Amino acid sequence: MPKLDRIEAGHYRIPLPEVLTDSTHGAMADFELITCRVADADGAEGTGYTYTVGRNGGAVHHILAREIAELAAGHDADRIEALWQHVWWGLHYGGRGGPAVLAQSAFDIALWDLKARRAGTALWRLLGGHDPRVPCYAGGIDLELSAAELIAQTEGNLARGFRAIKMKVGRPRLSEDVAKLAAMRAHLGDGFPLMVDANMRWTADAAIRAARAFAPHDPTWLEEPVQPEDVAGHARVLREGGVPVASGENLRSLWDFQALIAAGGVSFPEPDVTNCGGVTAFMKVAHLAEAFHLPVTSHGAHDVTVQLLAACPNRSYLEAHGFGLDRYIADPLRIEEGMAVAPDRPGHGIGFDWAGLEKHRA
Repeated sequence: MPKLDRIEAGHYRIPLPEVLTDSTHGAMADFELITCRVADADGAEGTGYTYTVGRNGGAVHHILAREIAELAAGHDADRIEALWQHVWWGLHYGGRGGPAVLAQSAFDIALWDLKARRAGTALWRLLGGHDPRVPCYAGGIDLELSAAELIAQTEGNLARGFRAIKMKVGRPRLSEDVAKLAAMRAHLGDGFPLMVDANMRWTADAAIRAARAFAPHDPTWLEEPVQPEDVAGHARVLREGGVPVASGENLRSLWDFQALIAAGGVSFPEPDVTNCGGVTAFMKVAHLAEAFHLPVTSHGAHDVTVQLLAACPNRSYLEAHGFGLDRYIADPLRIEEGMAVAPDRPGHGIGFDWAGLEKHRA
């Protein structure tokens, strides 16, 4: 097969349409997009990306442009597993997470896009193919919204075709969270899928108290109730809180997920393809979850991830929010009556507006 001939990294700082707020990261006015474009000796190309919520993008860009480009140059582009292992161990001493694994994720996504494009098939089909229609929820970053504002936002999402909603929790007073959740449940009705996301806000004890307060309002799951490293805390919240737990967007490897799943700390494992090691690692996490009879969900990067969940028999919900990235891609994600539809274009199907991105180059 053709060898890797070119690896290019881009770094962009993209302003958000509106300032977003959650309980941990505070106010976010822009996000960093770090892209990876690969080409083989035949001229075929693939694209990947990762992102940050405002910091460390320069480090990710540097690792892609210098370290990974040097490690991967001249290697067989089709041997993705071999390349993944080569890059992982090449970056290992200063890696195993952080900017290194974000950079590797973007590179791995680009390799899979290249491989599917060369094969002339959609990525979800190349990965095995299960169902191109994936249940989807609208993931808002909306902690500071009042109940009335949250309901107005929800009405907009329902009009766009969503049939499941996630809201942020983690206000200074638990009673404020409970009141907004109660208002949302009353507005949406019994049985409507409604998730709550705490963004690592609490200790295990506080999370258990919150989960018990939320339980009468039937949340589909409580997401990231405690810090990602607190495996024992996750297990306590799931065991004692009375509601399902989703977690994993801040885990950075297959082995992190193995520890959390084996400890009984998660109901819905939630990898992010842009920070867990790319397509290669995401699919291993999904299959690991399947072996434990757990449904897999996702975080971020919905335009890529719809392809991955479409290949998973144990997929649950795709999270849809792109930090405004839809403005810079040719064919944004299509939602039909609560289902995200994986496109059948070759590769992952994302075409960036490179000229539009250029004005935001960091």
